[in-house]
Amino acid sequence: MVELPGVDPAWSAYLNVPSTAGVDPQGTVNRWHYLDNLPSIAGEVRGTLLCVHGNPTWSYLWRSVLAAGARHGWRVVAVDQLEMGFSDRTGRKRQLADRITDLDDFVAAAGVRGPLVTVGHDWGGVVSLGFAERNRSDLLAVILTNTAIHQDPGSPIPAPLRLALNGAIHRLGTSTTTAFLDTTLALARPRLAGDVRAAYRAPYRTADRRRGIEQFVADIPVGPGHPSHAELTRIAESIRTLDVPVLMLWGPRDPIFSDTYLDDLIRRLPHADVHRFEGASHLVAEDRDIAAPIFDWLNVRASSDDDESEAPGATTPLWHQIRERSRGPAAQTLAIADMGQDGSVAASLSWQELDSRVSRLAAALNRIGVTAGSRVSLMVPPGIDLTVLIYACLKLGAVIVVADAGLGPKGLSRAVRGTVPNFLIGIERALAAARLFGWPGVRISAGAVSPLRGRLLDVRYRLEDLLSEGNAYDGADPDADSDAAILFTSGSTGPAKGVVYTHRQLSAMRDTLAATLQLAPGSALVAGFAPFALLGPALGAASVTPDMDVTAPRTLTARALSDAAAAIDATTVFASPAALRNVLATAADVSDRGKAALERIEVLLSAGAPVPVTLLEHLQPLVPNAVLHTPYGMTEALPVTDIDLGQIRESAASTCSGAGNGVCVGAPVPGAEIRISALDRDGVASGEPTAEPGVTGEILVRAPHVKDRYFRLWVTERESSRTAGWHRTGDVGHLDAQERLWVEGRLAHLITSADGILTPVGPEQAIERLDDVRQAAVVGIGPAGTQAVVAVVEPAHGAGAISLAPTTLASAVRQAVGSEQLAAVLTVSALPTDIRHNAKIDRSAVAEWAAAALEGRGRKRP
Repeated sequence: MVELPGVDPAWSAYLNVPSTAGVDPQGTVNRWHYLDNLPSIAGEVRGTLLCVHGNPTWSYLWRSVLAAGARHGWRVVAVDQLEMGFSDRTGRKRQLADRITDLDDFVAAAGVRGPLVTVGHDWGGVVSLGFAERNRSDLLAVILTNTAIHQDPGSPIPAPLRLALNGAIHRLGTSTTTAFLDTTLALARPRLAGDVRAAYRAPYRTADRRRGIEQFVADIPVGPGHPSHAELTRIAESIRTLDVPVLMLWGPRDPIFSDTYLDDLIRRLPHADVHRFEGASHLVAEDRDIAAPIFDWLNVRASSDDDESEAPGATTPLWHQIRERSRGPAAQTLAIADMGQDGSVAASLSWQELDSRVSRLAAALNRIGVTAGSRVSLMVPPGIDLTVLIYACLKLGAVIVVADAGLGPKGLSRAVRGTVPNFLIGIERALAAARLFGWPGVRISAGAVSPLRGRLLDVRYRLEDLLSEGNAYDGADPDADSDAAILFTSGSTGPAKGVVYTHRQLSAMRDTLAATLQLAPGSALVAGFAPFALLGPALGAASVTPDMDVTAPRTLTARALSDAAAAIDATTVFASPAALRNVLATAADVSDRGKAALERIEVLLSAGAPVPVTLLEHLQPLVPNAVLHTPYGMTEALPVTDIDLGQIRESAASTCSGAGNGVCVGAPVPGAEIRISALDRDGVASGEPTAEPGVTGEILVRAPHVKDRYFRLWVTERESSRTAGWHRTGDVGHLDAQERLWVEGRLAHLITSADGILTPVGPEQAIERLDDVRQAAVVGIGPAGTQAVVAVVEPAHGAGAISLAPTTLASAVRQAVGSEQLAAVLTVSALPTDIRHNAKIDRSAVAEWAAAALEGRGRKRP
């Protein structure tokens, strides 16, 4: 054996194994190479992981699992399949059934006993599943990384495999040259180190040694006539009855085993836990640390019984108010309206019309195959069509997938591909993107699309045709604890995450909003903030979205807001801080009719990002009779707390001990509880949950409307729920003596200086109170523990070239912060913000730019 980076030489072993595979003559003994961490385990062995590689890797793929297993008391045996790695080249063409028998033979000869956990990658995943279903009595769990168990006969196999199978180049690309091996190793993200690439190549230095790579590719079942097709089909069906815990760890950038194959596996093993490592590719074991989550998962799933929670009570469906109001005195009153560009109502529905349209569309969608559990990606702007679609899908038990176009093309594509929707309903622009990026799902057009364009965009159905069908839906309501929606986060702190809500949790969100803001049926709201555009009908409130691009909040004008308010005699307005800034900037354009409508507003709610008190104070004269609320929450739990302008003013005079002051976001909403997990000296939230005033740490939330889980992000979900019964928000703050919450920033943005931990929101708020400053970001640059504190400000009257702040401004900033910790004060023409709200400052990008600017590495802002 050559020296292998990351592999203890004591793990390498050989074993002579009598063969019972049909391809071998009777009495054949094959020599296997394998890696076994047993020499490194001190103490009792908890079980054995049997790891099976695919093509063209070998047991070296599992070295991180071997090392971690030794630390956790798990034996890990990683085999080199025959013809591969350093095992024998038998010269015989082994098929799938032979390889499963080979693995049986090895386990018997090695004396490996249960409890067994099979771990597989690529075609090793298929072999490991074949072994698992044959050896159920010893099986404890199944772990899979990028693999496939079924090929849809209506879809071509992945292009790289088609190329490798092409008769003209099959042998040339797989064994005569190292092309197939090189291409596979090049899929690693990031690029493999030179010594690691050399280790992977070590067993395959000659064409004869690469013959197994050629044979493995040839054994891919491309159709019913292939010798291994029947065995693959048998395994694919038999695993449906596997009742052991299953974990799938996936690299979604894999050009071979895409999310389509993951989705197929989940349909066969619906109880599986799944984590998609965003950005990882085919060699997910190289791209990401899979060892830590494997043993964390085994501790959770294989070592303890599932919690038996108390049965939840009854819940009222989200569409209850639509149904009730359509049958009562309000049946003919306005339920929802669409605004035209001229400030008039372009279309509207009464409650009776809304209920009828929802029911008819549910029946039509059901006819074309939308059923309970179907995922339906909705790419339609807020308004009548989207509202009807949402409630029709929910009535069917279909799962709506809502990813904001504000995520941008790449973010939106990640979200859609990651959820693998069965149906995609969108306007023409969304359908064009679906065609361009190859998004999955049966296409349904919403809005005008010409027949020619429809064919080009692969449109199967038109929403207007489905709505014209006259049958009402008469199916039963879905189970309250079944999935209802996947709502994507803003992506302001990393790739957007899909947040899964059940019907019960969505209904709890509705009830919490109603109780917090006293939104009774019969009220009327203007929804200038996309998340709330969905909830108006659920609240029994007449609703309208103003003429704006909801994916760009800054497009909301005062004229559009007031026109929408006038159209429905609105009592309530929902809008993001960025939208309200533009409303203020365009307030002079409001007509007398619009001013009167704004004077009738009773509640104005702004959420989605921190809301400066100065913005609220400037807004108050525009809506003089409204109470201005700024609830705190997140996609995972909205709302968590609530506060109004009067309470904010009261809090401004308050003092509270703790690291940093932050911004007061009020007391918990009805049904919600808040605790704090204190920070240690390294900035890690390791403290036990506490409600003690003045303790700064990570904010924990518990409420009936907190999300169910993250979609196919088991590792992320595990981290966010590691304190049983609580959602860890990733935000930092403290409670005061009045049980109000003060938010101080994000965990990811803590500054660990030599003087201690600094949270950014308090200093930023102090800086933003200066007349000469529009926005500010306080960041840390340099190594953790000795970070330099830098303030980056966006002057109120603009900035010229990016540079150190003028002396006067820098002095004012330092004085406002009241600290000598600031290493530098910089100015920038515009701070980068998140793409959904246009208001959350991207502190990570600011820190990266500030470091580069101060080191002279660049002058461009992020």
